[in-house]
Amino acid sequence: QLRLVESGGGLVQPGGSLRLSCAASGPTVHYHYIGWFRQAPGKEREAVGCTSNSGDGRVYLDSVKGRFTISRDNAKKTVYLQMSSLTPEDTGVYYCAAELGTQALCVMTVPDAWGQGTQVTVSS
Repeated sequence: QLRLVESGGGLVQPGGSLRLSCAASGPTVHYHYIGWFRQAPGKEREAVGCTSNSGDGRVYLDSVKGRFTISRDNAKKTVYLQMSSLTPEDTGVYYCAAELGTQALCVMTVPDAWGQGTQVTVSS
């Protein structure tokens, strides 16, 4: 099973930026889509977007389109979530997850592995 470790979370002021990292390890990282999810307090977990080994990052969540960008560094086996123009509604625990898939256009349905999550708090 893949091991996924998120980092980069913390406290940021509204309007600020933050970059989260998801470091993946294991023998089959390149065969997996890797995506980002988030969960606000008292709400269900929602998918932010994903990347494939060969394609561009995709952002699904309408509320963050234009503000969040997903990228993947295959040499470092690391996926990034670049967040800008942050608002208090972006507060929550952010998780990365992996799922078998090799198409250029990633689609995540049932993740095979999850990271432990990293807390993002947007507040003044």
